[in-house]
Formats: sequence, structure tokens, C-alpha cells
Amino acid sequence: MSHHTETLVIGAGPAGLTAAYLLSKQGRQVTVLESHAEQVGGISRTVSHNGYLFDIGGHRFFSKSKAVVDLWDEILPNDFIERPRLSRIYYNGKYYAYPLKAFEALRNLGLATSAACVASYLYARARPVKEPKNFHQWVRNQFGERLFSIFFKTYTEKVWGLSCDAISADWAAQRIKGLDLGAAIIDGVKRSLGLRRRKAGGKAGGPVIKTLIESFRYPRRGPGMMWEAAAAKTQAQGGRVLLDRTVDSLGYEPGTGIWTVSARRSDGSRETFTARHVVSSAPVRDLVNAIRPRPLSTFNARSLAYRDFLTVALIAKSDKTFPDNWIYIHDPSVKVGRVQNFRSWSPEMIPDEAHTCLGLEYFCFEGDGLWNSSDEDLVALAREEIGRIGLIDPADVVDACVVRQPKAYPVYDEDYANHVATVRRELERDFPTLHLVGRNGMHKYNNQDHAMMTAMLTVENIRLGARRHDVWRVNEDAEYTESGFSGAEEALTSERLVPRKVA
Repeated sequence: MSHHTETLVIGAGPAGLTAAYLLSKQGRQVTVLESHAEQVGGISRTVSHNGYLFDIGGHRFFSKSKAVVDLWDEILPNDFIERPRLSRIYYNGKYYAYPLKAFEALRNLGLATSAACVASYLYARARPVKEPKNFHQWVRNQFGERLFSIFFKTYTEKVWGLSCDAISADWAAQRIKGLDLGAAIIDGVKRSLGLRRRKAGGKAGGPVIKTLIESFRYPRRGPGMMWEAAAAKTQAQGGRVLLDRTVDSLGYEPGTGIWTVSARRSDGSRETFTARHVVSSAPVRDLVNAIRPRPLSTFNARSLAYRDFLTVALIAKSDKTFPDNWIYIHDPSVKVGRVQNFRSWSPEMIPDEAHTCLGLEYFCFEGDGLWNSSDEDLVALAREEIGRIGLIDPADVVDACVVRQPKAYPVYDEDYANHVATVRRELERDFPTLHLVGRNGMHKYNNQDHAMMTAMLTVENIRLGARRHDVWRVNEDAEYTESGFSGAEEALTSERLVPRKVA
């Protein structure tokens, strides 16, 4: 069976559904193919288990971009709640507020260690590593070796399964951007003295460092609400959102400018789609491997690595509560990397006041020992580790659920940037109507507002019939900076951008 559409979107996550919603709103033909058999949303979906709701990693709705915030409000106008942001670090049997409270950190670390941290910081600032290449060097320059070893090394290596010396400095520059120790200490003193309250609430504007915001908006029944609403509205506007379709073949005919795309279903049946544009949020490695004939940059795409992820949700009959949204586990004695407290994200995630639901997050590689463990073994591990940390009594656990998420994080190893640049250069040269968007589509560890902005600009490119906007210039605050335009909303509404050749 063959279907024709003007634009075919691969993947129904935030980027794919943003593109589909906006295209269908313009009255354009659009079809979305999603490999998941039951849900849209990708890593931003909300999972339901016996009435308990949890998301895959915890998704704050905060953006500096007015265009993104306005779109959130347009798609989901009546279902946001504002939540306080509270997270802590668990290290060496003690809890530290994150961002740090200066006096608490001093008390927990002890005078000698605190003095060593300060001395290490001053030494690093006086003698920085010139042109830091890896995560270790970048963080050491910013915070000193001692703080790197306490508050960065263990957790980062849990997340990536790599030595901090093998992780690109790009990762640190992107995710810790704008935060320096001096500002953090001043901020921490104010927090310790109760002098500071800053609300973000998802609203745009103001010089807010994302790592320091104190509140955010959140859909009352999890982030999946947003993307289920986007899919429903796309279909109401004439678009199609098809689940259980895994794209495994794409062919492009330069003469006609038509794409032919093949997708398979879990029952083995196949469907063919033809389209003038393809918007892909699929992992770059999978996309390039599916193009026929295979591009020369296939080797580069295959060299891109991904980190996978699983959540063990523990439901416990317990009145033992804590206010954190999540806790970072920096202790190397346990495998768990982070613990989500779903009631603190939204009370509606937990249907029973007498119970609590915690999500223990384990970072792994698809096919390794952790990933391949049985659900029973993973639940047993999570129960044992949650007891060791002391958040709840393992005996109180009455139910559990395991969710595996492949390709959750694109890996920033030492060679990733060159591989991405090579793939991008070839695809943009040979396939003018192939558009890469989103986290895995661009191999960028971005937040959902950034993913959405890449889709919003791509829709403008499709409407204008040219690559007027270079989506790779969207920064981590979902702001589009080019030719003097500092705000994404200006880039989206201006017709005066001069077309330019994309490198």
C-alpha cells in the first residue's frame, strides 16, 4: 500500500509533533510515522502503570523563548501547574541541596575538605588547562579538581559509561553553561540566609541560568499530555499520526524531488509513503543507514554512539515523603544514577495518598548486563539500593514497573563533532528537502524547547521553499541567533532574513 503526503515526519516526539502540528495548522499535508506501537511523545511520553504515572527522566517546562512558551500554551492551554524546583545531591551518605547552599555544603564536607576545594578552585583559575578538550579539563578549569571529583566525576561517568577524559568538553560547555563557582557561592549564601527566591514558571525573559531556576511549569498529568494533545490537534487539522511504523528505507529521486519511504509494522507488514519533504527526528545513525543508496558518510553515522536508559518505578505504601523532584546519586557504591519523586512533579501522578512512587534511573548501553537483566532482577536491585540510600523501606514496596528507553542520550565523545559535521555536510548537499530536527535527529543533547525550536524553524524553511533558517544555530536556550536576530520569535516572524548558503 502506498500513500502520498507533502511532508513526512519521522518520529512523534517533541520535535516531530511540533513540526506536524504547525504544518497541519497551515493546511499542509503531513504524515507522522512513529515506531512506538502505543504512544506518542518519545522520551517525553508519560507511562501509566496501574493508575500511577511517571515520565522518562523528568521534563521541566521552562524556556527563555517566548515562541516556545506561547506554543506550549496554545497546544495545552488549561493543564499546566507551577511546581517548585527542588533537587539534592546524595554523596558519601549525606544530602546536599542543588544548587548548593554554601553553609550546608561546608558543614557536610567539613572544614578541611571545604578548604581544599577552595584552594583547588583558586589554583585551577590561576593555572587553567589551555584549550580544554575533554569534560574533565573543562570542569577542572571552572571549579577546580577537588570539586570535580566530588560533584561531577562519579555522576557523569554513571550517565555516560565513559571516563570523563573521553567525554568532549562540548558536553560541559553546553550543559553547565553560564554557571561559575563565584556566582554559585554568592547564590548559595543567599539561599542559606533565605534572601533569595526566583521564580521562572516557564516564562520567557530575564537572565536566568537554567541550572538555578526555582520553579517551572509542568502538565498536571505529565509531559505526555502535551504531546498527546499535539497529536490529536494535528489530526483534527487534517494531518495523520501513525503508530507502529518503523522507517527502514528512504530513497530520493533528484529529478522529481520525490522521497519514497518504506516503514514496517510489528506484524511484519509494510507500507510505502511518497513525499516532497522528509523531517527526521530519528537517530542520525538509523536515518543514514536507511537511505538508499547509502551515503558516503554512513561510516561517520555508524560511529555515533548513544547512551540508553531504564527506569525502575517503585510504588510503596509509605507516608515517608520528601520534597525533592529528583535526587542525583553521586555515590559510587550504588548503580542508580538519579531518583525521581513523581508526587513532587505533580500530585496527580499518584492516585493514592497512602502511597508514594519513586523512579530509580539507571544509565546503560543497550545489550549490556544491566539492560538485559530481567525485570525481576532490576526491581530487586532497585529495592536494595533505595534502602541503602534510605529514601524508603524496601519492605514497603508493593508494586513496580520497568521501562527501557533506547538511545536516550546522544554521546559526546571526542570524535562526535567531526562525524556529525561530515554527515550534515553530505545530507544538506545531496538532499535539499531532508530536514534534521530534535535531540537524536541532530545528535544534540538538547532540552525539549530546543528540539521544538529546530522544528519551528524547519516548518518556516518548508513554507519558504528554501533553507532560510539554519537550525543548527539554535542555541541551548532555544534562541535563534543569526544576522542580528537574537530572539527566536523574531526569526520566526521576520520575512527579511536574507537567504544564505548553508555550509
